[in-house]
Amino acid sequence: MDIQELRGNIDRIDRQLIELFSQRMETSSMIAAYKKENRLPVYDPAREREILVRVSAMAGPELEDYTRVLFQTLFDLSRSYQRSQSPAYNELTEAIERAKETTPPLFPQRALVACQGVEGAYSQLACDKLFSAPSIMYCKTFEGVFQAVQNGLCRFGILPIENSSYGSVTAVYDLMGNYNFHIVRSLKLHIDHCLLAKPGTKMEDVKEIFSHEQAIGQCSRFLASLSGVKVTVCANTAEAAKMVSESERTDVASISSHNCASLYRLDTLNDHIQNRENNYTRFICITKELQIYPGAGRMSMMFTLPHTPGSLYRMIARFAALGLNITKLESRPISGRDFEFMFYLDVEASVWSKDVINLLSELSSSGEYFNFLGSYSEV
Repeated sequence: MDIQELRGNIDRIDRQLIELFSQRMETSSMIAAYKKENRLPVYDPAREREILVRVSAMAGPELEDYTRVLFQTLFDLSRSYQRSQSPAYNELTEAIERAKETTPPLFPQRALVACQGVEGAYSQLACDKLFSAPSIMYCKTFEGVFQAVQNGLCRFGILPIENSSYGSVTAVYDLMGNYNFHIVRSLKLHIDHCLLAKPGTKMEDVKEIFSHEQAIGQCSRFLASLSGVKVTVCANTAEAAKMVSESERTDVASISSHNCASLYRLDTLNDHIQNRENNYTRFICITKELQIYPGAGRMSMMFTLPHTPGSLYRMIARFAALGLNITKLESRPISGRDFEFMFYLDVEASVWSKDVINLLSELSSSGEYFNFLGSYSEV
């Protein structure tokens, strides 16, 4: 047989598959109605295991594994379709509906906002982009920002979450599971690092450079070109500039923003020292209460999964079935639990979609840990 004849066979088989798939989903809908009438759960693990054993044996050794993946995907699609026929609102979806109704139509321009670092920090620059007249409470650590928001000391908090060239800010991800908060905005801020020192200091005089570990990583090529220079990590790029300004030494410098040069009366020894010109850091704006402002088109969530083969694949398949684009998937180890992970996921989706609400209801009722972090827009 030539390629055209083989493709004709594939087309014919595909038509048969679609017809059978439609029949299967229609039957699933009828089963959903029966389960609802008789108060039966949608998920029946014993029934699914029975089917997997049967179809695997029918497929034979060569296709057994592929058949299991195919039918596990069918199970997920069937459950999702069943729930869509009779959506069950739960605590999460009710909270989302309340937030949609009660959140003001405009994002506030004046607020008390917690930022990590000191004046001149990139978090402060991000805050000034999001709010026209913020009052800023500076915290020494990222955890301090979470605590300020959770304890009601500030209405909002600003946190860096990832950089386009150096990856995720893992310290922030590791803290997320410990605090109650919701994301209401995100911002991509262009980051332009420069090397600052006291007036009169020359490049050849510098023996030690201070900065945050993220900035150090983003400027690794520049730092690798230096000889005999010690690199010291500190809590914040602006704090590094302040340390240099207040130091009695004349052989120290900081990797900081341009703003810090004038703020701390330092000279710029070198501009644009980051590895890439196209260098952006993404910041999130958090608050204690769930608020969903108009135009929100991105969602974030954290969850755990069963420690079984294919569990992550099946989770992602639920979003793919609705045509939703996952923009970030991050995993972090769970403290105190060997080889178990917390997943963080960003997805382009709207809570004004009935299908999305049904999916959130399904995920939050799965029995595993699930935390909806918010629905928001990115600027």
